[in-house]
Amino acid sequence: MLMLTTAQIRRALLVLASFHILIICASNYLVQLPFQIFGFHTTWGAFSFPFVYLATDLTVRIFGQEAARRIILKAMFPALLISYVMGVVFHQGGFQGLDSLSEFNNFVFRIAFASFAAYLIGQLMDITVFSKLRKTRSWWVAPAASTLIGNLVDTLVFFSLAFYASNDSFMAAHWPEIASVDYGFKLVVSLGLFLPAYGLLLKVLEQRLVKLPEQPSLA
Repeated sequence: MLMLTTAQIRRALLVLASFHILIICASNYLVQLPFQIFGFHTTWGAFSFPFVYLATDLTVRIFGQEAARRIILKAMFPALLISYVMGVVFHQGGFQGLDSLSEFNNFVFRIAFASFAAYLIGQLMDITVFSKLRKTRSWWVAPAASTLIGNLVDTLVFFSLAFYASNDSFMAAHWPEIASVDYGFKLVVSLGLFLPAYGLLLKVLEQRLVKLPEQPSLA
């Protein structure tokens, strides 16, 4: 871990928590937009959510697992609320107007709550696996293993809670297929694109964080 000042750590954790909230909200919107590729059903959320695991693994590597858990606790409740609001206002990709918030939307709430549960469980699993393997000689082992396991847990929890016996007939009928394809795409994106970027981003972040100037105290 880097030796950083309290101000630098606080500022970095705030940025990372905000990034988590942004990706979760975007993914909850994109998961409502299914499409087919090579004859398989999936959603656009499969391409955005892996960013969260990249951020989490970098956080554990730089700050340690306790800091990563603090980010999850800071991000999960705002993400739940914002995801619900965005899901109602932009239901199924179309703008529904702010008046749509006057009525409770059970379908959107299920998606937001499923995302909340999947994010919490998946990220804690990711942190645990990464922390146990982070000291291995090969830098790629920890992020690869944590991505494999964390994404699997996250995908199973999210799709089963969000779409099992859902009033959306398409998602209720196809969620096991979509979940399987979604997991496959997450692995392709995470291992094929993000894992190579992990090493580069780690070095860049370490250099940037060390150079951050400490803000003078107002006390």
